[in-house]
Amino acid sequence: MRDRNAPLTAKDAALLAWEKMDGLLPATVQDRLSGRVLMLGYMTPEALGETLATGSVTFWSRSKNRLWTKGETSGNVLRVSSIYPDCDGDALLVIAEPEGPTCHLGTASCFGDVAIAGPGWLADLSRIVAGRATAGGEDSYTRRLLEQGPARIAQKVGEEGVEVALAAISSSPQQCAGEVADLLYHLAVLMEARGFSWSDIIEILQTRNSERAK
Repeated sequence: MRDRNAPLTAKDAALLAWEKMDGLLPATVQDRLSGRVLMLGYMTPEALGETLATGSVTFWSRSKNRLWTKGETSGNVLRVSSIYPDCDGDALLVIAEPEGPTCHLGTASCFGDVAIAGPGWLADLSRIVAGRATAGGEDSYTRRLLEQGPARIAQKVGEEGVEVALAAISSSPQQCAGEVADLLYHLAVLMEARGFSWSDIIEILQTRNSERAK
């Protein structure tokens, strides 16, 4: 019996309930970093095999009647991180990292560009920061900070940290939240400058939690 918490492997694919929908399983794609649902497609055993083999999300196109790799024309591919079947083995959850907009209409998701409610939006913040590093205009504060380098960014992080500490003692919850927002923004800029991400931080926290739980 396979470990339900483990990602799907090519060996596991044959155990899925393909017969329930005449060889097609619905596959929901979720952004690994933000948690946003990106799109829904359908996979055959061949499409799943191609996805696992290449690392790029591949579906069975019902309109084209063939295998279709997301982004094969636009270049906006979905890089697979892991795949999980549901409890009945008749649906798939694909965790992936998008390279560009997922929807052919230009939005991040085929379900629109509705902002994520919750901490997952920090991944979008990091993408905004990364975009402004190269595309920001001369008046872009983010771009100027990145051009000034890690030492200047670190100074700003320190200043914002002090502001958070002071607000925690003497300001309202709303004002304190505003100072924390400033700090998180500057941390996102620092992470861009130093080449690590929120997922790296979360992985460290999860590892520490697992070790303490033993």
